[in-house]
Amino acid sequence: MGDKITAKITAEKLGIPTVPGSDGEVMDLDFARSEAERIGFPLIIKAAAGGGGRGMKVVSDKKDLEEAFNTARREAQMAFGNGAVYMERYLQKPRHIEIQVIGDGLGSGLHLGERDCSLQRRHQKILEEAPSVCLNNNQRDEIGAICAKAIGELKYRGVGTIEFLYEDGSFFFIEMNTRLQVEHPVTEAIFNIDLVKEQIRIAAGLGISFTQDELTMSGHAIECRINAEDPFNLTPSPGHVDGFHPAGGYGVRVDSALFSGYDVPPYYDSLIAKLIVHGKSRNECLLRLNRCLHEFVVSGISTNIALFDEILKDQDFQNGQYDIHWLTKFLEERGVRLS
Repeated sequence: MGDKITAKITAEKLGIPTVPGSDGEVMDLDFARSEAERIGFPLIIKAAAGGGGRGMKVVSDKKDLEEAFNTARREAQMAFGNGAVYMERYLQKPRHIEIQVIGDGLGSGLHLGERDCSLQRRHQKILEEAPSVCLNNNQRDEIGAICAKAIGELKYRGVGTIEFLYEDGSFFFIEMNTRLQVEHPVTEAIFNIDLVKEQIRIAAGLGISFTQDELTMSGHAIECRINAEDPFNLTPSPGHVDGFHPAGGYGVRVDSALFSGYDVPPYYDSLIAKLIVHGKSRNECLLRLNRCLHEFVVSGISTNIALFDEILKDQDFQNGQYDIHWLTKFLEERGVRLS
């Protein structure tokens, strides 16, 4: 049984809402067909041993099931050394909402609100914001309490993220990342908490330095993942950095190891910097981010800074009206086809 299947079963036992789907691994095509009839179309086939979009196929109709099933298994085997897959209902226009959690390993679990990670392509995030514009305080508190309770019952030790798809007022568990994530700075910004410090405290046996009641959310934060890639066709752009001038100022944070003269290698993820901005409101945050994108300079290689500039001009994004498919459609309108 793959790790993601085990995680889903565990989540259900802990009272975390999950997406309707297969009870475990789908072993063969005949079983896939019977499960598809039960789940209904559209559905999604996922690798059980890993994520990142590998071994993931959407199936709109039963005539496409065989090819998608076989392709997903091959991709999963190549990516993770394990061809196990499972199936779930495919949600039409969900948001990607994740809850930041922390546990002391002794039965105490807390949550630090949510991050909206819906701006993604090929199932990979490029922009995250906190809090999400699609949740109200009651929804935020309810799902946060469910996740914190689960972390306490698991006696989870350290920081982690419980990820959901959110549609029509309902949450559906995707997976849990048992680590600090790339987008953690937006949570740090709105809660004024150092999550890395908390990890170290917990590992040293000192526990968590705050209680749930002491956590107060303030303002809005957005993170842009600056990648070494063409801003619109998304092809990687490794090479020599001639110049590097990161944005700065009040409410601005840049996490990067980049410098003028650095050679970006072609062997790893294209992420070269994280631009994080914080403001009293989402509107102030967007204005600050717009200024920072025009101030941020990386020369010698291509980056996706120009893509973020275009996204910020879009009325739907300004209004917070986007889902996990929005960026793909945004790029397709500009002639980009994502496989």
